[in-house]
Amino acid sequence: MEARMKSAGNPDLTTAIQHLHKAIHTAGVDPRLLALVHLRASQINGCSPCVFAGVAAAKKAGETEERLHNVVTWRETPFFTEEERAALELAEAATRIQDGAAGVTDEIWDAVADHFTEEQLSAIILEIAMTNFFNRINRTTREQAGKTW
Repeated sequence: MEARMKSAGNPDLTTAIQHLHKAIHTAGVDPRLLALVHLRASQINGCSPCVFAGVAAAKKAGETEERLHNVVTWRETPFFTEEERAALELAEAATRIQDGAAGVTDEIWDAVADHFTEEQLSAIILEIAMTNFFNRINRTTREQAGKTW
């Protein structure tokens, strides 16, 4: 499979994305948690370039191989904190919004809100949204795994 486009091409888009990333990463959320959220949403969406880049970012932030290999099965492993579990559950619910999906229930919202400030929660939600944004662009353009941003 080959990528359909060579670049995004729009410098205004690049600047806007940089501002969003700055807002996400200055809200006081552990970068490892943001990387796990990004990785889980990308796994759900089958976005190989974002999975690849997400693993690289998580490792750079100090994440362990053991935990990275188990993000996909976070419910069945002892490797994640209650805070991380709440964020991963939010990522899954916000990503799986297909017809008939329950989405982010009050129970999921309450669990995540118990662990994070509003500013942190806003950053996590924005990370999930940005991940889904990039997953959809990459799937549409057939971007290939192997790059980091």
